[in-house]
Parts: sequence; C-alpha cells; structure tokens
Amino acid sequence: MKQISVIVPLYHEEAVVEKFYTALKKELVQLQNYTHSILFVVDGDGDNTVNILRQISEHDSSVEVVVFSRNFGHQMALLAGIDHAQGDAIIMMDGDLQHPPSLIPKLLEQFEKRNDVVHAVRESTEDIGFRRKFASQIFYRLVNIISDTPIIEGAADFRLISRRVADIMHKNIRERNLFIRGIVNWIGFKQATVPYIAAKRAGGKSKYSLIKLVRFAFSGAISFGRRPLRIASFVGSLFAIGGFVFALWTLVQYYLGNQFPAGWATVVMLLSIFGGLQLIFLGIVGEYVGAIFDEVKARPHYLVQEKINL
Repeated sequence: MKQISVIVPLYHEEAVVEKFYTALKKELVQLQNYTHSILFVVDGDGDNTVNILRQISEHDSSVEVVVFSRNFGHQMALLAGIDHAQGDAIIMMDGDLQHPPSLIPKLLEQFEKRNDVVHAVRESTEDIGFRRKFASQIFYRLVNIISDTPIIEGAADFRLISRRVADIMHKNIRERNLFIRGIVNWIGFKQATVPYIAAKRAGGKSKYSLIKLVRFAFSGAISFGRRPLRIASFVGSLFAIGGFVFALWTLVQYYLGNQFPAGWATVVMLLSIFGGLQLIFLGIVGEYVGAIFDEVKARPHYLVQEKINL
C-alpha cells in the first residue's frame, strides 16, 4: 500500500485545529490502498494549539507534530514538513478548512496518472470580501510581472507532490528566501491542476494582510528572476538618454544666444523624479543584496523545539 503524508502548517489555530483534524481524518480513513500520516507543523508555540495536538496524538498514532522554537514563517513550516514526511505522496494544505479535505481523492487520482505535482487551483472563495479578493489578484499579477517563473493564478500552497519532488527539495533546494509556489513550477516534471472552491475560514483570522501579500510576492519575484534589476537598468538608461538629449539641446540653445528662464520649478521637479527613482532602484538592489546576505550567513532554516510521534 502506498503511504500519503499530509503536511499542515499551523500558526495560532487553536480555534479550528480540532475541527480540521476531524474533517481530514474522516476523508483519509475512507481512502483505499493508502496508509496515511498527518504531520502538523506548529510555527511557534504561542497559544493552546500544541496542547490540543498533544491530546489528539495520544489517541491517534498517525498524527505527528513538529513544534518550532519560534515563528519562522509559513514557507519554512512547509519545508519542515517536507523534511520530515515519509509518504510516497505528500499533500500540503492549510489547517483553517479553506482547503477542503474532500479534494484529496481528486489529487490522488491525478497522482496515479503519474503526475509529480498536482496543484489545487482556487476558482473562488465563499464569503470573500472585495479587499481580500483584490489583494489576491495583486499578489499573482505582481509575481507574474516581475518573476521569470510563471505562477498559476489561484494555485496557493494546497498541492500534492511526489516522493521524487520531495527528495529534490529536501536535498538540493535549501535556499533561505523560500517561495515554494515558484519552486514546484521551476522543478518541472509532469504536473496537473484540480479546481476547487475555497470555503470560508472555520475560525480565527487570516494571517495575510494586503501588505504581507505584496511583500511575499516581491520576495518570491526576487527569488525567481532578475527582472526587477533589468527594469531598473532599462528605466535608468531611458532617463539617462533623455537627460543627455536635454543637455545637448540646452548646449545648442546656449550657443545660439537664447536666454533661459529661471525654470526653478522644472529643476525641482526633475530632481525629485530622478532622486525618487534612484532610491527605488537602490532599494531593489538592496533586496537582492539582502537575499545574498541571508544565503551567506547559512543559518538553519528553522529550529525544532519539540517532536511528537516522530
């Protein structure tokens, strides 16, 4: 029998974790020809989530728990799950019930067709507000504009990967500024998609605001392309050419004996524009330098405080 491992990153989900476990377990026990394990990765022990999981794991040996020493982020929680999971197929999903456990059989159906990556693509979300929907659209468009690796719109971190892809990520892909949505597309192999409608959160609040989504998108773009640097170079060259033409025109006017107006407003505007662009492009370069700095330090991706049933 093939084994599947379900990775569930959690961050302050005490209000919903027990309900999620019940719904997930109900689906997993109905699967034929598969054994299963559920690996919860607690991204910092700040509420009662770990105690709830400890009680669940006492009655269910298939429940495994990794507890971080502090909050290392959602992507690192997924990476820790991949590092510890032993299944032939590994399913990543959030623990707020927006990723429906009932979709797992469809993911496995595509896996049996020899797909190494199966993306669950969100078509819509129940009771989603305009602000949240707008943030999601901005996220995917920003990533695809800046990044060299295309990201499937609506394909978040709800997916199935094969043992082969998991081994590649565990052994070969160990970057600090991790963007798994891009990694799985970059790896390649045969991939498929399964559409679904996301349910509303079963409890608690979303941990991603508009600002965090934009920051996450920019971080992912930095990890997957040099396009921001190319854009900075192109715009800088364009303005440099414009400045050179303007200087040449000014020189010609001077030798023709034309008088120049004071033009202080024009000078102030040009200085403001050029100064702002320089700071923006310096910030872009700084993001790349910061990413290099993180890699050079080579600190651990995460630190584990406790393991249960592992």
